Amino acid sequence: MRNQLHLLAVLVTVSLSAAIATAQDTAPLVADKEFVYICRDAGAGAYEAFPDVCRLKDGRLMAIFYAGYGHVAMPNEALPKGGRAAACYSSDEGKTWTPAETIVDTDDDDRDPSVVQLSDGRLMCSFFSLRKKADGGYRGLGSYVSESGDAGKTWSTPRIISTYYCSAPIRELKNGNLVLGLYQDEGGDAWGAVTISTDKGATWSRPYDIPNGGLRLDAETDVIELKDGALYAAQRTEKESMRFSKSTDGGKTWSVSEPMGFPGHCPYLHRTPDGIVLIAHRVPNTSLHYSLDDCATWSQNVPVDSVGGAYPGFVNLNDGSVLIVYYEEGEGSSIRARKFKATANGIEWLTW
Repeated sequence: MRNQLHLLAVLVTVSLSAAIATAQDTAPLVADKEFVYICRDAGAGAYEAFPDVCRLKDGRLMAIFYAGYGHVAMPNEALPKGGRAAACYSSDEGKTWTPAETIVDTDDDDRDPSVVQLSDGRLMCSFFSLRKKADGGYRGLGSYVSESGDAGKTWSTPRIISTYYCSAPIRELKNGNLVLGLYQDEGGDAWGAVTISTDKGATWSRPYDIPNGGLRLDAETDVIELKDGALYAAQRTEKESMRFSKSTDGGKTWSVSEPMGFPGHCPYLHRTPDGIVLIAHRVPNTSLHYSLDDCATWSQNVPVDSVGGAYPGFVNLNDGSVLIVYYEEGEGSSIRARKFKATANGIEWLTW
């Protein structure tokens, strides 16, 4: 749970002396599903969560994630700037990863980082921040973007683009516009939204709210562009089916949210090289579904792993397979990755 009403109320304290995994550290089989560790300790308290992944133009993979000492890592004596965004890189299609390096670390708890490389080569990291209050609680500050023009070597000072929250990457549309899924809660209600940039990220629109149909949606909105040019937004619910909505005007207006047919948190949408659409999510545990008809219908649930952190991300690999990243949750939480092939016949899990 990522927004301020749904994050854990009690901070989890973990040992700073947890062992750091090497880049070659590979986990054993878990229920006959092989995974590798991307990172087990980024140096901020051995709790890693909320990952995303993208391919850089130089061919490497970049995994970005939250690093702290617990689900919420407010500034303290051991971590005076609170949780931060960190990244690891892979030059062998996800088999091994470099040690973690810091991407964003303001004076607040910087969380839920996502990353995209735009067609012009710029990297954009989107995230939101929580600020510690005098009474010991915290408040949300909004969503921010930091950019890199040198493949991640240096990053710009983060700038706020919305007072809403974000939990998904910026999506670049065919017409060049950028869209970022958002969500908000206010007065006991919650809903999804998007913000749009028509100038390559220089400025961003006000939030365009997505009608929730009268059902509180914690949302954690993600968006994908369909083959016909419409936008499809997936949104989280707590106990019922996730919801979807469509926009035919580039994201300014949206249909009333409808059930997708299965529950889930933190949806992440992705298109494979063969045109199959994937959606990964938390609940049950870490899972995914796939669609052969451009999000009109979805497959049965496909288990990914028994751990329940999720907040997943996808990237296409050079051999036509797909890499999925996700996290464990709990003390000493780490970032994991698996790879698979998606076909009309289903999901085939692969090894390195």
